[in-house]
Amino acid sequence: MASESEELAEIRRAVRALCEEFPGEYWREKDRERAYPAEFVDALTNSGFLAALIPEEFGGSGLKLDAAAVIMEEIQASGCNGGAAHAQMYIMNTLLRYGSDAQKGEYLPKIASGELRLQAFGVSEPTSGTDTLSLKTRAIRDDDEYVVNGQKIWTSRAEHSDLMLLLARTTSVEEVEKRTEGLSIFLVDMRAAREAGGMTIKPIRTMMNHSTTEVFFDDMRIPASSLIGEEGKGFRYILSGMNAERILIAAECVGDAKWFIEKASDYAKDRTVFKRPIGQNQGIQFPIARCYAQMRAAELMVHNAAHVYDQGGNAGEEANMAKLLASEASWAAADMCVQTYGGFGFAEEYDVERKFREARLYTVAPISTNLILSYLAEHVLGLPRSY
Repeated sequence: MASESEELAEIRRAVRALCEEFPGEYWREKDRERAYPAEFVDALTNSGFLAALIPEEFGGSGLKLDAAAVIMEEIQASGCNGGAAHAQMYIMNTLLRYGSDAQKGEYLPKIASGELRLQAFGVSEPTSGTDTLSLKTRAIRDDDEYVVNGQKIWTSRAEHSDLMLLLARTTSVEEVEKRTEGLSIFLVDMRAAREAGGMTIKPIRTMMNHSTTEVFFDDMRIPASSLIGEEGKGFRYILSGMNAERILIAAECVGDAKWFIEKASDYAKDRTVFKRPIGQNQGIQFPIARCYAQMRAAELMVHNAAHVYDQGGNAGEEANMAKLLASEASWAAADMCVQTYGGFGFAEEYDVERKFREARLYTVAPISTNLILSYLAEHVLGLPRSY
C-alpha cells in the first residue's frame, strides 16, 4: 500500500491532469459572463474529488482533511478556481459529525454521486456580519415543521445548489443564558423551498465571479427532520466546521501563491527590457523570492493545521493562523505578479488580473484578518476580549 506522501502525490497528479482540461480560456469566458463553471464542478464530482471526505460506505473516498487540502491547493495552483465547489468540502463536516443516521443515509450517497449538490452555507446576515451570535433569522417549531423567516447574505452558489446548511435562531437571545445557545443548524432542501415559494434568491454582482447571493426566507416551511443534531446547539456544531473551512481556504491560498510565483518567475525569465531579462534584476528577483518564502511558511502551517484536525485535536489556533498566513501570502504574491508583468498584468489574456481579483477575497472572507488576530490575542495569548 502506498504511503501517505505517495498517496497525496498521486492526488496532486490526478487533480492537475483534470485541471488541464479547463485552461485559462475557459475561466476567462466564465469570468466575462459571470457564469457558474458547472462543467468544472461536474468533472470534480465525477472524479470523486468533491466526495473526498464522505466515508466509503456512503460512496465517498473516506479521505482525511489533509487530502482534501491537497485537492483544493492543486486546483488553485493549476489556475482554476475551487471557489465554485469548495463549500461542499467544509460544509460536509457538520453533516458527518452531527447528522443523524437517517440524514447521512439519505443525503451522503446522493451528494457523493453528484445527484445532489451541497454548496450553500447560510450564515452571514446584513445586520450582523461576522457577529454570528447576533443573527436574526428565526426558525419556529410548528408541529412537525419549522417556519423560517429572515435573510442571509453572501450565500455563495445558492443558485447552483440543491441543499443549504442553514444557521437560524430557534430561541431568542433574550431567553438563553448564553448567546451561544439557541442557534440551530438545518439541512434545507432548496428545491422544495423554492417551489413552495418560501425562499427567494437574488444574485449579487461582485468584483470577482463568485456566484454569491442574498437569500430571503418568508414563512419558509421545512420538515422538523431537517434539524441537524440537537436544537439550540448549532453554534457549537459549526465551530469545528469553520476550522475545516479555514484550513481548506488556506490551502487554496497556498495554491494561488504558487500559481502567481510560477507565472512571475516564468515571465521574468522571458521578458527582455534594456537587452536583458528582467529577472536578472534584483528589483524583480527579491519580491518573487520573498513571496516564495512567505508561501512556504504558510504551506507548513496549513499542513500542521490539517494534521491537528485529522488527529481529532482542537485546531482553532492552527486553523486561524493557517488562514491568516496563507491569505496574506497569496495576496502578496498576487500584487508581486502584477508588478512583475507591468502593463501586461492588467491584460485579460494572461489570467493574472482575474486571479488577482479572486485572491483579494480571502483576507476578508470567510473570516477577516482582524477577527483572526482578535481570536489569537484572546484565546492563545490570554489578552482581554476586545469585542
